[in-house]
Amino acid sequence: MNAAVLAIAAELSVENVLQRLVDAARELAGARYAAIGVPDGEGAFERFITSGMSDELVAAMGPLPRTHGLLGAMLESEAPYRTLDIRRDPRFRGWWPRAHPTMRSFLGVPIAARGDIIGAFYLTDKLGAEAFSHDDQRHIEMLAAHAAVAIENARLYERSRELSVVEERNRVARELHDSVTQNLFGVVLAADAAATLLDRDPAEARAQLARVQELARAGMEELRSLIFELRPAALADEGLAATLRKHLGVLRRVYAQDIALKVAGTPRPGGAHDGDVFRIAQEAVHNAVRHAQADHIAVGLDARNGNLVLTVDDDGVGFDPAAAGVRGRRLGLTSMEERARALGGALTIDSEPGAGTRVRLEVGA
Repeated sequence: MNAAVLAIAAELSVENVLQRLVDAARELAGARYAAIGVPDGEGAFERFITSGMSDELVAAMGPLPRTHGLLGAMLESEAPYRTLDIRRDPRFRGWWPRAHPTMRSFLGVPIAARGDIIGAFYLTDKLGAEAFSHDDQRHIEMLAAHAAVAIENARLYERSRELSVVEERNRVARELHDSVTQNLFGVVLAADAAATLLDRDPAEARAQLARVQELARAGMEELRSLIFELRPAALADEGLAATLRKHLGVLRRVYAQDIALKVAGTPRPGGAHDGDVFRIAQEAVHNAVRHAQADHIAVGLDARNGNLVLTVDDDGVGFDPAAAGVRGRRLGLTSMEERARALGGALTIDSEPGAGTRVRLEVGA
């Protein structure tokens, strides 16, 4: 039980959590088959994960079952249920899909969270005995209590990631509107002016065309920067340091700030945390470039002493990280903190008005 709970606690994907849970339940109860169902609230299962069945058998049985019969009964009450033969229960609907294996002994245990039933364990065909025992039921009830917490945590994590994606899309939309759109508007105005001046003032028309070239070039660099943010170079192939170096090189061509990178040690290529570390660095540098009014930005990556330490320092205007409403105005801070928690790292944001900002992330290599 302890090993199962520890393994489940390490998972953050709902799908992976459910698979770990149903595998643990089948082993704990000594069942030939096990399933865990999560209802969608509309008479069907949002997810129905099995254990003890091959992928071919699951595919042959067809679509997900409905929440009827004994499957539905386990979602209506918090009381567990055991029987010697599932087919003799009055709630048994009397049919299975053609490929469905024959099942007899049954143990069902609801999974409840904050007074609501969010799923259920279904175990059939006790191995080595005619029926599931009271101890089997007790073990699965204990697992169900841990399952409720694990499922809720995984759901919250997935929702936070979804919100981060929405936030990132909104940020890119703002960037497109604030910078690229303005550049394009300037191109149109300068081109119109050049067309008007072409006959009566060729010299001024040439100046306006030069302005068109300048604005178009700046717009291209802005777009290149945004595209790089959305699709950075392959971290697995080039490593965190090289990818970060390329990204900062793009930013230097777009913005006027002095942006420096110092790497100490050798970050391991293809590190498990590289994606999140890169995104935190990206967000921290973006804030410094766009909001801090900084002249100098120093990015550090230290892979010595068994840990990976990322620092982003700027000499900008600073802010009060604890001020009311600062998370609403600087949503990127929340995103960085959520990423740091997800990878088990420690993130600190040190800043005060007029004294610049330091973002520091430390994570196990």
